[in-house]
Amino acid sequence: MCGSELVALPDGVKRVATALQALGHPHAPVMLDDAARTAQQAADALGVGVGQIAKSIVFRRKSDDAAVLVVTSGDQRVDEKKVEALVCPDGKRLGRADAEFVKARTGFSIGGVSPLAHATPSVTLIDQSLFRFDEIWAAAGHPHGVFQLSPQALQRLTGAPVADLAVDVPVDEGKRALQRAITLVRLRARGVHAATEVPSPCISVCQMSAVTDWCEGCFRTRDEIAGWSRANDDSKRAIWKTIERRMAALQP
Repeated sequence: MCGSELVALPDGVKRVATALQALGHPHAPVMLDDAARTAQQAADALGVGVGQIAKSIVFRRKSDDAAVLVVTSGDQRVDEKKVEALVCPDGKRLGRADAEFVKARTGFSIGGVSPLAHATPSVTLIDQSLFRFDEIWAAAGHPHGVFQLSPQALQRLTGAPVADLAVDVPVDEGKRALQRAITLVRLRARGVHAATEVPSPCISVCQMSAVTDWCEGCFRTRDEIAGWSRANDDSKRAIWKTIERRMAALQP
């Protein structure tokens, strides 16, 4: 980015652009036509998934009034207790940071807080959920400003540790059992069409679904299970193809 381009940028974006340039980052900030104060607005403007937006959440550490910045994926919520466990060794808690505190500590307004180039040093943490993506976008010091980077580059630019900081999603045991069955059946399916003896799809989960009327372990109907031992290899391979279609239909 040349000097004339920097002059045209808002002050906060200039500071971020200068820091990125000094650190050798290849992607300069870009200005969006519309404000991107939320992760969804930014994702819509950039044409990417909301998870690819690296949103900045600022807390106030009560023990010393320090700013604690958590950079997380746009589709995640930060678990304050997890953050406290890492940055509050004295047992004191975090507080929410209001707009005045955020501006004073970072130099940026809420909706445009960059993960770097803060007015005063912040305690910064990166949520591991961002590492699902090769490309992410972060705020560049203004609600219209963003810049492109990778999660690895974010860690390098900020020097911040990576941790699991997102709210845990309740486990759906039914979905877990379904995924396990699909995984096991697909392992059995390897080499079916080249095998001299077609293997059975049974994984010893013999329970019929009241919704689909298929076995929840092998995805066959009662008639297909009962007739398996009498079926020839071509018929068994045809059933395997049907099973594959059924499993694909069950997955989101």
